[in-house]
Amino acid sequence: MSETTSTTAPDGFSAEERAAMKERAAELRAEGRKGAKKADGLQAVLDRIAQMGPEDRALAERMHVTVTAAAPDLSAKTWYGMPAYANADGKIVVFFQESGKFGTRYSTLGFQDAAHLDDGEMWPVTYALLTWTPTVEERVAELVRTAVS
Repeated sequence: MSETTSTTAPDGFSAEERAAMKERAAELRAEGRKGAKKADGLQAVLDRIAQMGPEDRALAERMHVTVTAAAPDLSAKTWYGMPAYANADGKIVVFFQESGKFGTRYSTLGFQDAAHLDDGEMWPVTYALLTWTPTVEERVAELVRTAVS
């Protein structure tokens, strides 16, 4: 997937992506209590992303699209004010921390212990994100798929 498409707004999601996410939130609310909770979590994540500075927002929006495509069973929710994605047990698997939140020089993609990234006696669980490229997108999707396997 390219960094942007011809219909992508300069600040991130395309109009079509925004509409699709709103439709999905409405569908979840229509499913009842459990669906409403998922829809509220999704809306909270989208609202939080919208509040970010332009650079962080662009990264978070692409990360959101990639995580939800790679692991559609994860539920979006905020976690300590950050966009996060939880498994069926409600445990956070992956999260995004914007650079602006703590005044750091890069945003991070992080994984919690519910992620299945174990590799020997030591493995990385947090990744610095400076820009979004097709290579970054592919690597993030691969990590998320492994984390939920």
